[in-house]
Parts: sequence; C-alpha cells; structure tokens
Amino acid sequence: MAPTTTSSQFFLVVSIISLIACNSANGQLSPNFYATTCSNLQTIVRNVMSQAVTREPRMGASILRLFFHDCFVQGCDGSILLDDTGSFTGEQNAGPNRNSVRGYEVIDAIKTRVEAACNNTVSCADILALAARDGVVLLGGKSWQVPLGRRDSRTASLSSANSDLPPPSADLPTLISMFAAKGLTARDMTILSGGHAIGFSQCSNFRTRIYNETNIDPAFATARRANCPFSGGDTNLGPLDSTPNRFDNNYYQNLVARRGLFHSDQVLFNGGSQDATVRTYSINPAAFLRDFGAAMVKMGNISPLTGTNGEIRRSCGVINS
Repeated sequence: MAPTTTSSQFFLVVSIISLIACNSANGQLSPNFYATTCSNLQTIVRNVMSQAVTREPRMGASILRLFFHDCFVQGCDGSILLDDTGSFTGEQNAGPNRNSVRGYEVIDAIKTRVEAACNNTVSCADILALAARDGVVLLGGKSWQVPLGRRDSRTASLSSANSDLPPPSADLPTLISMFAAKGLTARDMTILSGGHAIGFSQCSNFRTRIYNETNIDPAFATARRANCPFSGGDTNLGPLDSTPNRFDNNYYQNLVARRGLFHSDQVLFNGGSQDATVRTYSINPAAFLRDFGAAMVKMGNISPLTGTNGEIRRSCGVINS
C-alpha cells in the first residue's frame, strides 16, 4: 500500500503544480492589474481620449468599433492594430476593415504616452479596451470597470477578419450564430448592438436598406437618401442613430420606429426573438447604460492572451523584433 500512497501523493503534487502553472499562464483579468506597475494608466488613456473626442466626437464611436473588430478576430489581443508589411499580413485590409475602421493613430498616441510613463508594461490590447470604455463615457455613457491583463498577439488573421465580423446585411439568425461563436448570447448581441447609439456609417453599408426594404419608416428613408444616392457616394456618411454624438437609448427607440440604419439593426425589432429586449431598452435608458457595460466586459473577455502568452508590444502596429 505504501508505494501506492506515495505514487498518489506524487501525482497529486504534480497535478497541483501543473494547475498553478496553467493558471499563471492563463490568469484572470483584473481591473487592478496595473495598480502598482502603472498606476496612472487610466488617467493617461482618459486624457488622450478626451482630447481626441473633443476634437472629433465621432472618434469615440470609432474606437469602440475598433475594439469590437479586435475582439471578434482571435480574441481581444490587439491583432487589428498590426500594420501590413512586406513579410506580414494583418487584418486592417480585410473587407470589413479596409477604408472603414479608424482611430489607429489615437491608440498610437496613447501608447506613446503610456510607454513614457511605464515602459514595456501595458499591452496595446488593454489600451484599446480602456480607450473604448472612455470613448463611450465621454459621449454620455455610464462607466464600467475594465478587467486588464491582456497581452498582445504576435499574429493576425486576414481570413478570420473577413469571416467572423457580422456584416450590416446580416439577418437575425446569422447575428445570433456569429455572436454565439464568440460565447455571447442573443441578448448580449442586442445590447452590444446598442454601440450604434453613436457614430456614423458609409452609404454603401445602408444603401440597400433605404432603397429596397419595406420595414422602414418612409420619412427616415427619404432623409437618408438625401446623402446616399442610389449610385455613387459610397463613402458619404449617415448617422447610426438620431443622436450620433450622444450615447443614449435613442438607438432602440429608432428601431421601434423602424428607423434602424442597417438591415442588421432593424432585424433586432422585426417580429423576432429580440423585440422584447429592444422595447425594454427603448423605454429604460438606465437599464441599457448599465447592461451595456456588463456586455462590454463579457466581450472583452473573449480569448485574451495572458501570463506568458503573446507579448507587450513596444509599438502597437509592429510585432517586437
């Protein structure tokens, strides 16, 4: 019996050590991750974001979208920030991102300030997560604690960027399926779609809806057509909701009024499973602002690199040499 007991004890010790090592390498994110190593991180991020949003309110929405497009491809790992080079193909020129996703220079500006204060400590992935939160808050949203401790990827995936990001033409089952693939529920999807409370989109993304669809308020369609002709003007901008520079629940009120800009917006309120959620948020702005932060935390937890995985990039657009 003694050898068996010794073997069991040895196996138990090895298992515990392995578990500790695994947890260390894939540790939990925490809002206090940089409390001692970069205590002024959040102040730096907020100051740069405040300057950027004051200069151009649309930038708050652009950074939020940048974070979403990062998290849905390989997880929230900063991969979208990597520039193409002669030997590296990133995600920035994928169909959903090319000539559309913006704000890279703001993240670079934050990174420069952070590096000056806390060299080689804070990941670009975490900077992006904080900047997205601050962009929402600066435009009137409710703040939330951002779990931190992500590391930066050394890879990117053009193919995943082309396949994993929901298009503005998506129907409800497609949206639910694409969010489920990232561990997010249909309710999470409807809440996160409320990010369209701020910002603008190019005419090419909503032309089909305003000219061809019937579940649309006629006056709204006419108003959007004024700056989005049937042909041409692909990059002309239209507001995502009626208050594009204020983070509020008007997005949901617009859906109830059949004034969703994208097909993928209006399908959330079109006799389907998300109607009740949309209606709730259309009449309860406090609930939306509260729940949006919780959904953002959940999205921010998609497949982060932690522990010794990945790296802390010195420059957000380039892998460390």
